[in-house]
Amino acid sequence: MQQTQAEAKTAEQVVIEAIGRKRLILANYNGVAMCLAPHQLFTRHGEYFVGALNTQKVWRSEDERRLGHFKVAGLTNVALTDDAFEPLESFDNSLPRESDVSVFALAVS
Repeated sequence: MQQTQAEAKTAEQVVIEAIGRKRLILANYNGVAMCLAPHQLFTRHGEYFVGALNTQKVWRSEDERRLGHFKVAGLTNVALTDDAFEPLESFDNSLPRESDVSVFALAVS
């Protein structure tokens, strides 16, 4: 069953669902295909951003892994996957800037 345009989810809705279900998302960001593990959705100056781990990025060590901040307006072809992810141990739900406003985030224990 295909979604009609009226039923299609926005990128923000897909990100919120992915955070809530701890699921990876596939998206293009500035023309580059990415697989992201979203941890938080926030606004900055009225624009949506997602704090997410780019799972395809090569890190020198596991300790260096950190969230990137992606402007949601720059994400295209956003799709929720069935693949779960484990949140970064270092994730503490802090926002990158003092003026950022949290919309939705993973629960921190």
